[in-house]
Amino acid sequence: MTRHALVLAGGLGTRLGALTADCPKPLLPVAGKPFLDHLIGHLAREWMRRITVLAGYRGADIAAHFADVTIPGTEIDVLVEPEPLGTGGALRFAADRLPESFFLLNGDTFFDVSLADLGWNRDDFDGLARIALRRMENTGRYGVVLRDGLTITEFAARPDRPGQGGLVNGGVYWLRRDGLDPISAGAVSLEQDVFPRLAAVQAVQGVAYPGGFIDIGVPEDYTRAQTYLHALLNRPALFLDRDGVINQDIGYLHEPEKFVWMPGAAEAIKRASDLGWFVFVVTNQAGVARGLYDEDAVHSLHRWLDDRVFAMGARITGFRYCPHHPDGVVPGLARPCDWRKPNPGMLLELMARYPVGRANSLMVGDRDTDLAAAEAAGIRGLKYEGGNLDALLAPRLRERSAP
Repeated sequence: MTRHALVLAGGLGTRLGALTADCPKPLLPVAGKPFLDHLIGHLAREWMRRITVLAGYRGADIAAHFADVTIPGTEIDVLVEPEPLGTGGALRFAADRLPESFFLLNGDTFFDVSLADLGWNRDDFDGLARIALRRMENTGRYGVVLRDGLTITEFAARPDRPGQGGLVNGGVYWLRRDGLDPISAGAVSLEQDVFPRLAAVQAVQGVAYPGGFIDIGVPEDYTRAQTYLHALLNRPALFLDRDGVINQDIGYLHEPEKFVWMPGAAEAIKRASDLGWFVFVVTNQAGVARGLYDEDAVHSLHRWLDDRVFAMGARITGFRYCPHHPDGVVPGLARPCDWRKPNPGMLLELMARYPVGRANSLMVGDRDTDLAAAEAAGIRGLKYEGGNLDALLAPRLRERSAP
């Protein structure tokens, strides 16, 4: 599945008046930093390995902003269109950078959607686009999306009467490059030109998500975003030990071909991901200190595992491991370490880097050292003693996800 996301950041932001006179809308400050930084950070947490920002109005400002930004594991580039081309025209301008399939997001909205789930081909869909939909009590600003099952049949006009509810386009898309081939020259709108054409031939799906949503395109919502976005970004985390919890513990696992899932582990990761939780893997890897394999092997296995999880429509937000052990034989690694469980170093580092809501977070492990690390980090620990992991976690995840 693709790991390339594009962000539409070319709008003028005229409804925001003087706020965008000297600043492009996506760079307006929200909750302490430019709105686009929140969006890019979210994409990096979704393990997008390449992010392309499609800029227009004051595009040089956006390019300069990201000139010195580095995110480990993620490449960021900015493409500035020479003239206003609309949302469809911007993609045509970027055609030589588009992979076979890709994700696309509006640069002035934040919709808490799992991209892995949106791109997951749950029904052998062979169409050209999939759109994340959001149910709104008042669809007056957006218009209504009509579906037959998952297939979008119509993008209806804005309702005549206020307060009418329904599904709206949430501004997050999975697209196949072939669906954009007929885009004509000049300014073209995805929403008004391309998507209705695809709906007419049943080539576009819509998947509804309940996640938080904010659009900073009008003054009242821009003001609301200052507090709403901060609350939206904070979420509980599921910390998982690896060997014996995610996979069978065969002793110093480091080869993908020997990986065997524990019962319900994949389903539990998918469930937590769908609920909007961060999912972290925190694992002691004494085999590195003992000289049985090197750190490259750990990274390789984790990349393999991440690809498997992403392909099933889920996500692991981050991996942390400790290669140290006091009885090791590798120079520099044969020592105690505050990352090695029962010490909480791995958990604390993740909590410092990500906006983790500790109160509802959970650490699951098969050893007392895992529970001790959880206690030292200030979160609840749960011991896994076999059986179906998803069955064990499902009620606890639902309970701790409740508002």
